[in-house]
Amino acid sequence: SPPSWLANIIMIKGVLIVNNHGKPRLVKFYQPVDNEAVQQTVIRRIFTQVCQRPDSFCNYLEGIVPEWGENIKLIYRHYATLFFVFAVDSQESDLGILDLIQVFVEALDKCFENVCELDLIFHSDKVHYVLDEIVTGGMVLETNISSILQGVKDQRKMHDDSLNKTAGTETASQIQSRLGDNSASQWQYNF
Repeated sequence: SPPSWLANIIMIKGVLIVNNHGKPRLVKFYQPVDNEAVQQTVIRRIFTQVCQRPDSFCNYLEGIVPEWGENIKLIYRHYATLFFVFAVDSQESDLGILDLIQVFVEALDKCFENVCELDLIFHSDKVHYVLDEIVTGGMVLETNISSILQGVKDQRKMHDDSLNKTAGTETASQIQSRLGDNSASQWQYNF
């Protein structure tokens, strides 16, 4: 169980994207829970509270998430088949978090050119990059969409560069040709 002082400094306890059937498409806990079974319970509890509300109701409610203590608010938006849910400390601004959800969704829309549930499934790494540009360690880091997208673009470039270069000078194709066609069965380690 996390120390009690940790709960007091983390503003955003967790971010979830869940489809209409309760299947999580993104789960990021900034305040940890004990184990995977408890994590599944938290996800189920949050989804149950949010999905039962009609779309005509406001998008925030006092949530019941005992694993994160009292005074938790669930602030969410329901887009097509997906619920975007932020579990936050009760002192957080409801409208501020709704704006943050909007920034997150707009950034995803620009990354995927009209984001859909399949994008979240097949490109989960990119979705995490976007979220990490916005929220880090439970604290809001960035809200400017241009800066967020630039950060994701830079991350992608570093990833591509790391795949294209090995040891600073040799490309992956140069290593493969040096090892020969059946390199998988002839691993050589030179120490």
